[in-house]
Amino acid sequence: MSAPRVTVVIPVYNAAGFVRRAVDSVLAQTFTDLELLVVDDGSRDATRDVLATYGPRLRLLTQA
Repeated sequence: MSAPRVTVVIPVYNAAGFVRRAVDSVLAQTFTDLELLVVDDGSRDATRDVLATYGPRLRLLTQA
């Protein structure tokens, strides 16, 4: 499998209230040769719970 042509990076911190909208926007694009990388800078709210609902459609990197 080759690497995707585009990587979309969404940095988040305590973003449970709006991260779903950002992720849904990326996943709704017609261009499909992309990977979605979300970088969480140690959120203390439900951000990770929201992101977990997307399963393998995104890659989550966390900063403790």
